[in-house]
Amino acid sequence: MTEPMEARELFRSAYENRYTWDSNFPGYTADVTYRVDDRQYTGKIRINQDCTFDVTDVEDEEAKKAIQGQVWETAIHRVRRAFEETHGKNVFTLGKTDDAGAVEVFVEGKSMGDRYKVKANEITLVHRHIRDVVVTINTYSSHETGEGYLSHRYDSVYTDAATGESKGGKSDFEDTYEKVDGYYVMTQRIIRTEETGKVSTSEFAFSNVKLLQPALV
Repeated sequence: MTEPMEARELFRSAYENRYTWDSNFPGYTADVTYRVDDRQYTGKIRINQDCTFDVTDVEDEEAKKAIQGQVWETAIHRVRRAFEETHGKNVFTLGKTDDAGAVEVFVEGKSMGDRYKVKANEITLVHRHIRDVVVTINTYSSHETGEGYLSHRYDSVYTDAATGESKGGKSDFEDTYEKVDGYYVMTQRIIRTEETGKVSTSEFAFSNVKLLQPALV
């Protein structure tokens, strides 16, 4: 087997090992509490079967935007897309193996310049170009669901793709999930962001989770 094929299969296996919602996912509703530093806001969310979503009953517009951002991220990462649909035009090559045993995977083709690390059939580093911004995400621990893994603790940094300058501070995340009627859903996300020596903490708590309809067997 050639190296590009080895790299492709290594990355494919980890990609397909991510936890995603299946085609029977019915969507759900939940109450949300958003705490940022010493402020607190409450509201309701709804994620639909097609992973579109709504955030309601939040009066403060900035708080509503913050909640919308997190709900969008929650939904978009649970969408199940075939590997060939997402990465079919990419060519993968292997890089170095770090001291922790994670293997670098470099991308050429549609996503030229992107790179990843794979360890124990999980993607532990994502380094992606998104238009004029580069996002780098390191994952340190995960939840094993038996149906794929979910990231638990990780951080993210955004930089300017042209200059390499930081865009905002480094953010540390801690996500908690619970299984509700056959589907894992996020019940808490804590974000600690450090910028110019100041640390800001945000918490998104989701409770009273109810599926929109019984999941099909």
